[in-house]
This record gives sequence, structure tokens and C-alpha cells, in this order.
Amino acid sequence: MTDVSADPTPPSEVLRAAYTAFAAVVRPLEDEESWRPTGCTGWAVRDLILHCVSDCQRALVALHTPAAGPADRDAVTYWQDWRPDPVGAANGRRWSRVGASMFLDFRQLRELYLETAAATVTAAAATARDHLVATQGHVLTAGDLMTTLAVEATIHHLDLVVDLPGVPGPSSVGLAAVRATLDGLLGRPVPVAWSDEHYARAATGRAPLSDADRRLLGADAERIPLFS
Repeated sequence: MTDVSADPTPPSEVLRAAYTAFAAVVRPLEDEESWRPTGCTGWAVRDLILHCVSDCQRALVALHTPAAGPADRDAVTYWQDWRPDPVGAANGRRWSRVGASMFLDFRQLRELYLETAAATVTAAAATARDHLVATQGHVLTAGDLMTTLAVEATIHHLDLVVDLPGVPGPSSVGLAAVRATLDGLLGRPVPVAWSDEHYARAATGRAPLSDADRRLLGADAERIPLFS
């Protein structure tokens, strides 16, 4: 299994880079742009941003929720629970669409995301990476939690910019964390010459596999999406 923690960049800094890159796209957005489509089925930009607010809030709770060991998930195995779930996905789409629509002034949602993400980065920097925390019914180290958060933010960054031309892309360390995570789930380095961005999309079901991709992946093609 690929060791995500082998990257010399501290997990808190990977998270900082991923959240900073995402915030750089969100900060200048106005109401009109908040209705643009994203790479997440059924979600406009504002819906995706609300979802990411929820993720930051979960992170803040987890970073302040000490847990007894041992850890039962790491930065790779955490994602084994997030297999495609059509019913859960549909419910999540509805929840975010309704919740995001309650913000009559998009600037309120935008600022909520920016301040909550900044607080999460600060809390992560103040937490020892080997500190055990609880989230989503599992126990993992704070460092592994930070990596999962960076991975999710980076993938959602790719979703966010689908119909926002000219905006900056995800951080390089965030994309590296995504690649390491996907290789870990696959059990080997992916045998296809994909860019980091395309690997993130293809391995999570956001981009279709070509016939050539399937030949190179062999039996592993049937395991994709690795998570969604």
C-alpha cells in the first residue's frame, strides 16, 4: 500500500495548501457565478461550497474530539467506506441544494466558508499529527485526518472550477496527496499515464475510462470508482 505519510510535507501544510487554493477561487465569486454548474451532479457552485463548509465544521469537531486508540483507519483506508451510494448521494444533493438556497445573499455563504476554512487550518496547525481523533465513526491520527480533508478539498476544487474558466487550480501538494491515496486504494501506482487532475477525476467516477485505459488497468478497471 502506498504510504501517504511518506510525503515530507507535514499534513497540516498539505491541508493549508489545499484549503488556501480552494479559498482563492471562492473569495472573488459573486452571486451570478454561484449558480454555475460544477463537476458534482446536481450541484451548483453554491451547493458545493455549502458541502465544503460542512466538511470544515466536521474537521473542527474532529480536531477537538480526542479518541481512545487504536486507530482503525488511516489516510487511505478511510476512503474504503465511501463507495458509490446512489441513495445517499441523492439525499446529500437535496440537503445541500436546499441549505445553500437559504442564503439569500451569496456573500454570507462565501464568508462562512472562508472563515470556517481558515479556522480549520489554524486548528490543524495546532494539533499534533499523532494525536488520535474521532470522525465518521472511526478513529485515526490527526495527521491522517488532515490528509483526508486535503484530498477531499482538492477533488472538490476540480469540481468547483468545471464552469469557472481562468480560475486557479488545486495545489500541487494536494494533488500529490490525491494520487498517493488513489494508488494506495488501487494497491499499486496507476499503470496509466494520467495527469494528477485526470487521475483524480477518472478514479472517482468523474471522467469515463477509455478502452485503452481499461486495457492498461486490466481487472482493476472494474474497481473504479475507487471512492466517490
